[in-house]
Amino acid sequence: MKQKQEIGLEFEIDKLTNSIQNIITGDSFTTEVILINSISELKAILKKNGWQFNWKNELKQPQREVYKLSITNNSNIIQGLISLEVKSDHVYMHLIESSPFNKGRE
Repeated sequence: MKQKQEIGLEFEIDKLTNSIQNIITGDSFTTEVILINSISELKAILKKNGWQFNWKNELKQPQREVYKLSITNNSNIIQGLISLEVKSDHVYMHLIESSPFNKGRE
């Protein structure tokens, strides 16, 4: 019988919350996940601004949906992005990225 190969992930979940938390002040902010419908929403999401992936290209893929994570009532500032594809028996996550200003210093 063929054994499954484990795939390592390159991120660490340090704490599960229902919101975004400012690590310095401890303040918590409720969030919302919003489907991105237009490339214009991604105009500032560029590698030169610290983003690692080409999210405009991801949005051009017809079988994928790109969602942004934003603080409630402040949807213009993107806290993170995720690209998903709905398959017949599962949802495939192609990319996930935290905004450059949300990445830790460690």
